[in-house]
Amino acid sequence: MCSLEKRGNLFILTLTGQNVEHRLNPEVLSSIISALSRAKAESTRGSALVTVSHGKFFCNGFDLDWVNATGSKQEAQQRFDYSLNCLTQLVQAFIFLPMPTVAAVNGHAAATGVVIPLCHDYVVMRRDRGVLYVNDLEMGLKIPELYMAFFRAKTSGWALRDLVLRGLKVKGEELLKMGIVDAVYDGDEGVINAGMKMADDLARRKWDGEVYAEIRKGLYSEFCGMLGIASKAIGTPKL
Repeated sequence: MCSLEKRGNLFILTLTGQNVEHRLNPEVLSSIISALSRAKAESTRGSALVTVSHGKFFCNGFDLDWVNATGSKQEAQQRFDYSLNCLTQLVQAFIFLPMPTVAAVNGHAAATGVVIPLCHDYVVMRRDRGVLYVNDLEMGLKIPELYMAFFRAKTSGWALRDLVLRGLKVKGEELLKMGIVDAVYDGDEGVINAGMKMADDLARRKWDGEVYAEIRKGLYSEFCGMLGIASKAIGTPKL
């Protein structure tokens, strides 16, 4: 599950539980969406959000034990599709969030769990532990076109190819070279403190959150178009 703490203009979203893999099921996804809704409602000019996690894993993908705890393949597929729909709702919540967002990734993010850090505007990662691992190819699963558009929005070229066509378990230093993460640091404390500082520095810019969210939509126009989200013109330039 998760918790949300507010310190001044900084919102801290924590994936809680020391001995869990933070696997995603509708209950967990709903908890995160609710936290983001609260952050959006309480946001002010200059707000920012940082996401951190407890334990070894940042997010280890869908909760397949929940998906498969049914009486038939058809019901399992329905649960999988429902989880995917909830994940898309979570991605949309990040897109609409009227503030900069930073993921401080101190552990593994695998399968659909890779989507969670990449939902954020910035990603900092632990240098010496943790990987991003898109393992759909290993599992024999086609990545839905919506999420191929998501990955294209967040990375490109050979980095995208290696992420989705080679199924590499990519560590922090290599992810930095690939342009997928913004910085790497040593240890849990190092990466979390760096994420907090980045979010705090962004909050100090005192940007208009609505304008920030609209620019984000425009930046990821292909993906947002597939979601039916259009960026709108707001604000009047000062001449």
